[in-house]
Amino acid sequence: MSSDLNAPLLISLIGLPGSGKSTVGRQLARRLQLPFVDSDHVIEQRLGCPIREFFEREGEERFRDVEAEVIDQLTRTDGVLSTGGGAVLRQANREHLRQRAQVVYLKSTPEELMRRLRHDTQRPLLQVQDPLQRLRDLYAQRDPLYRETAHFVIDTGRPSVSTLVNMIVMQLELAGVLPRS
Repeated sequence: MSSDLNAPLLISLIGLPGSGKSTVGRQLARRLQLPFVDSDHVIEQRLGCPIREFFEREGEERFRDVEAEVIDQLTRTDGVLSTGGGAVLRQANREHLRQRAQVVYLKSTPEELMRRLRHDTQRPLLQVQDPLQRLRDLYAQRDPLYRETAHFVIDTGRPSVSTLVNMIVMQLELAGVLPRS
């Protein structure tokens, strides 16, 4: 991809729930002066209810159908796109992201995520008896899919949001996706 500032540019953030996709995505969009979109927010607007409620009522498969439609639509625009943690479960989503965006995998260990999410009651997949084991299972299932989809992998560890944004910008500059600042 050229570093022409007028060329279309979509940067998509993928990773497990709580890896920082929305928080980092908002800051990255601000830094690059691009629009920010969170696919989960678009899905909730389309559904007219919280994802958790739809998930409980209609099930994961139906939710993934709606998510796939939204990902297909959003990967045709410019900006910074934060996806839901499970967006990579569908082959079509992985292909749309990989082909239409510069994909950054925000990689976090299950233990880091548990530390961040231990008080979060809004994530349906974590409302289980042993959330840490659930995160370990999700990581085992999804890490290979994130890696298959991503152009860049950023270990989130403990850096601040602004440090993560700097790391992403640096990777994009080194790859020639962004002009060097």
